Amino acid sequence: MSTEHIRNFSIIAHIDHGKSTLADRILEITGTVSDRQMKDQLLDDMDIERERGITIKASAVTMNYEHAGKNYMLNLIDTPGHVDFHYEVSRALSACEGALLVVDATQGVQAQTVANAYLATSVGVELIGVINKVDLPSAQPEITAEEIEHVLGIKKQDCFRISAKTGLGVQELLDALVTLLPPPTDLSGEPTAALVFDSINDDYRGVICYVRVFAGGLTLRQKIRFMGAGRTYQVTELGKFSPKMSAVDRLGAGEVGYVIANIRQLSDVTIGDTITDDSNPAKRTLPGYVPPMQMVFSDFYPGNNTDYPKLRSAFEKLALNDASFSFVPQNSPALGFGFRCGFLGLLHMEIVQERLEREHNIDVVQTAPTVSYEVVTNDDNVKKIDSPSELPDLSHIKELREPFVRLEIITGTDSIGGIMKLAESRRCRLLKTDYLSQNRVMLEYRAPLAEIVYDFYDLLKGVSHGYATMDYEFTGFEAGDLVKINILVNKVPVDALSLIVHRSVAESRGRRMLVRLRKAIPRHQFEIPLQVAIGGKIIARESIKPFRKDVTAKLYGGDVTRKMKVLKRQKEGKKRMKSIGAVQIPQEAFMSILDNSD
Repeated sequence: MSTEHIRNFSIIAHIDHGKSTLADRILEITGTVSDRQMKDQLLDDMDIERERGITIKASAVTMNYEHAGKNYMLNLIDTPGHVDFHYEVSRALSACEGALLVVDATQGVQAQTVANAYLATSVGVELIGVINKVDLPSAQPEITAEEIEHVLGIKKQDCFRISAKTGLGVQELLDALVTLLPPPTDLSGEPTAALVFDSINDDYRGVICYVRVFAGGLTLRQKIRFMGAGRTYQVTELGKFSPKMSAVDRLGAGEVGYVIANIRQLSDVTIGDTITDDSNPAKRTLPGYVPPMQMVFSDFYPGNNTDYPKLRSAFEKLALNDASFSFVPQNSPALGFGFRCGFLGLLHMEIVQERLEREHNIDVVQTAPTVSYEVVTNDDNVKKIDSPSELPDLSHIKELREPFVRLEIITGTDSIGGIMKLAESRRCRLLKTDYLSQNRVMLEYRAPLAEIVYDFYDLLKGVSHGYATMDYEFTGFEAGDLVKINILVNKVPVDALSLIVHRSVAESRGRRMLVRLRKAIPRHQFEIPLQVAIGGKIIARESIKPFRKDVTAKLYGGDVTRKMKVLKRQKEGKKRMKSIGAVQIPQEAFMSILDNSD
C-alpha cells in the first residue's frame, strides 16, 4: 500500500481517561473486530490489566478504514497512562507520526496529560486534542477545552468532543484523524530500516519483535541484521496484529507489524535497535530512545512455602517479558539468600509481586523499597549503590548524592495550602505556580525522589480529597547531608531494615522506626533488644518483653526457696535460648519502617 494511505498513531492520556475504551470503539467502527468477539479493554491481555482497569504494556493493532472512497491502513499503538510506564509511551510515540491526546471532560488536564503531551511534541508527533466523557452529567467540556489551550497550546475550537463509551463523535474523530495526521514519509526505495519498539517472548516461537518499518521493507526468509547488537538472523515469519497475529509475506515502508526470526532469548534483542538488510544495510541507525531507568529497588527473599531455586526460576520467566525489571542475587545474614530487584516505580513493583503470587504460586518476604544513590569516594571514583547495605565506610566517602526529580502537581485551589505544607515536610522546593483555570493550579517542585516514592501520593490524595494528580521526571543526582540508619535486632544488624535519610530527620525517624518495629515483631520466649545506630553510635533503644510461662503454678506450700530454685532454672534456660535464638521478623516489620507519619 502507498504510504499516502497509511496513518500510524497512538492514544495518550492520564490514567483512567478512557484510552482503552476509545481503542475499543475504533476497533468496532473500523470493523476490525466483530460484535461477537468484542469485549471491554480488548487490547489489554493480562488479567491484572483487566482487573485493575489499567494498561501496563503498549499493544499494537492494524485496521482498515474507508474514507472519501479511499481505503486507509490505520496502525494504532495503545499506551499505558501511569507514571511508572512512561517509557512504554515514549517507545510507542517513536513509531508514530501522530497521537490522540485524550482528556476527561469531568477531570480536566491532569499531570500525566501534560507529561505525555510534552513527550509527544519533543519527538515531533502531531497532536489532536480529544475531550472524552462529554455524555456525563458532571462533564465541563468548555472549561476543559480552555485548560487544553492554556496548558498544551492546542486551540480549544480544534478539540474533538466524544464519548468513547457510547461512540458519540468517534466516527468524526476517525475522519479527522485520516485528514489531519501526516502520512509516513515514502522511503520505500532506500535500504531497509525498521525500529524495534517492543518485544515479547513466546515459548514455542522464540522472541517476537514489534517493529515499525521506516525505510525499504521486510520480506519472508530475508537475512536481517540488528545494527546495535550486530547479530544476523533469517526472517521465519512476518505479520500484523488485527488484533490477533496474522501472517503476511511483506511489511512495507510506514507499516507496523511483528518479526519472528528464531531469536532464542529476549536479552538478544535491544528495544530501540534498528533492523536492516544484511546484504544492503542502512547507512545509520534510526534514533532510538533512552533505556528505561529503574528508580525503586527492593530485596525479595523466599517465604514459607518457597525455596531459592523456585524463586530464581520465577524471576527468570518474569524477566523474559519485562525488559525493565532486573534482579541480582543478594545474601543477608538475617534473611538468607534472595534477590535485589529493580523496578520503574511502586506500581511496577506491586504488579511483579502480584504476578509472582498468581502465576508462580510463590510466597516472598519483601524488604522496604529504596532508591539508588551515588557515592563519591576519597579518590574521586563515582559508584552507584542500589541498597543502603552497599554503602562503604563513612571514612571512605567524600560525597553522597541522592536522586532528584521535577515534580508536577495539579490540584484544586482549595487544597494548595495543605499540599505546600506536605511538600515542605518532604524537602521539596517550589519552582513555579501556574493557574490553569479559576479553580485549578499546577505546582512545580524540585523534590528528592526518596521522599516522594513511597507514601507521598497517598498523602497527596488525602490532603486534596482525591482531586490532586502528580507526575515526576528524573533530573539527576545531587549532593546532600545524608546518613545511614542501622537497625540492630537482638544486637545483630539487619541490612534489610537499614535506610539512608537526611541528617536533619535521622534521629527522630530512627526512634519512630523502633516504636513501629516493637509493635510489628511478635514476642518471643526471650527479651529482644531493638537498637538504632548512626555510624557507630547507638542513639535509641526499645525492648520487646518475652513471654513468661508460670513455672511455679504447680508448686504450692513449702519453703520459698523451692520457687526461687525453679525460677533460677527458667532464667538460665532463657539465657541459653537467647544466645542461640533466631528472631522471626514478619513482612509487616519491613514495610512499617517506611511510614513517615508521626
